[in-house]
Amino acid sequence: MSWYSAISRLLLLLAISAALGWMYGYAREAVIVALLGWIGFWLYQMRRVLVWLNNPGEMPPDAYGSWGELFARIYFYQRKSSQEQARLQSSVEYLEDSFAAMRDGVLMVDKQGAIKWLNRAVEPLLGLRYPDDTGQTLTNLVRSPEFNEYFLARDYTKPLQYLSVGEGRAIYLRVDITRFGEGERLLFIRDVSSEVRMEKIRRDFVANVSHELRTPLTVISGYLSTFLENSQELPQRYVKPLEQMDQQAQRMENLLKDLLWLSRIESEQREDDRDLVDIRGLLQELRDELDEAYPEAQIVLDIETDDKVYGDYRQLYSAASNLAINAIKYSANNHPVTLGWKAQDDSLLLQVRDRGIGIDASHIPRLTERFYRVDDSRNSATGGTGLGLAIVKHVAVAHGASLRIESKLGVGSTFTLVFPKRH
Repeated sequence: MSWYSAISRLLLLLAISAALGWMYGYAREAVIVALLGWIGFWLYQMRRVLVWLNNPGEMPPDAYGSWGELFARIYFYQRKSSQEQARLQSSVEYLEDSFAAMRDGVLMVDKQGAIKWLNRAVEPLLGLRYPDDTGQTLTNLVRSPEFNEYFLARDYTKPLQYLSVGEGRAIYLRVDITRFGEGERLLFIRDVSSEVRMEKIRRDFVANVSHELRTPLTVISGYLSTFLENSQELPQRYVKPLEQMDQQAQRMENLLKDLLWLSRIESEQREDDRDLVDIRGLLQELRDELDEAYPEAQIVLDIETDDKVYGDYRQLYSAASNLAINAIKYSANNHPVTLGWKAQDDSLLLQVRDRGIGIDASHIPRLTERFYRVDDSRNSATGGTGLGLAIVKHVAVAHGASLRIESKLGVGSTFTLVFPKRH
């Protein structure tokens, strides 16, 4: 309405100027003078706007009409912007205070990779200084090739864990990077040296104990086998106890074998040993082995794709074998066990399906825990070690896959290794 009012005033001014000029014989000149006066007034008001905007914090100049409304609206949006900026600054300060109180290192960088802010905890971890290093390019200050390669690759789906060596100390660091804003990145750096040491101690303990137990267990198994081979010469009351001892010795041997294999999978980080694995050929080889070991079982192949997986053949074979043997043990002889390999969207699925007794849904989240048993009596009857699915899970993680379990009591189970498809 103010704009229409200003136009109305201008037209009225021109009409009055033209009328007065016409009375004196200078209508055109009067209109030109009126327009110049109007333009001069607007230029003066524009200058007042610029002077006011160059002096933030001052009250707007007095004006009326469209200029008064313009000053009022600019002042309103200035106040609103100041309030919003104060609120955002308060949020930023709150976040910075929260990050500063963290024991983990926190670092903010802009889209060019320059440091914007860091807390004190990150200084000893990466060798940085605040605020001296603010504005510096992060990769110029951190000398670790693993860190810089990870940071510049811009693929942060998995965290980086690496050994940082410097100034007479060596520590393991874990780096998680999250993108935010317009290309900015937030880095969380944690010293995980104690966790790495404890995990190494645990793996070494399992491996050493397993190795140490194998020798006496081999001796025991050897003597038991000798006795049982000559069982006709022994008193009959000793035969059954010896058979039970031999059975339990075999279970211990299987347990030690699985522990050693699991320890080996956990410790192996060798990418150079990996190659494209033909899953079709792997499943065919596995079926032939299972047919020989379990002649009463029905093993069916359901292969729909020839896609291959980049990985370790032995580990993948071990995972598929564990799933298949479990399916056979918990299925009736007249129910087939299906080994499947198919492509679905952007994934490749290695499936083992059975029509066995099934698993209650409450047990599924814990199935991959070491030594977890759904039914102790059933596990003892089948001779399982409780490590098979733990091995499968570690193989899946090592190959960037996930393990999906679907089961229904009395219907059967489907265990699926989901691999991302290579493009």
